[in-house]
Amino acid sequence: MIAVTAQYFAAFRDQAGQAAEDLRTRATTAGELYAEIAATHGFADSMARCKVAINDEFASWDSRLADGDTILFFPPVAGG
Repeated sequence: MIAVTAQYFAAFRDQAGQAAEDLRTRATTAGELYAEIAATHGFADSMARCKVAINDEFASWDSRLADGDTILFFPPVAGG
């Protein structure tokens, strides 16, 4: 297991009820971690519509996670 910090923005922050949390996980990729978090917090958006960053750099969902990483989750943005 690895220790990571998940940070949530906009609707994800509202759904999680917090801006960030420290997690211990067996997830090896950003996508696996998103699936775990989505199940816990009820995130319904597909990864295809969302963005992820690892340690402040945008990343792909198949990017590998390492102990101590900070993973940022961004929901779809609406606007006009």
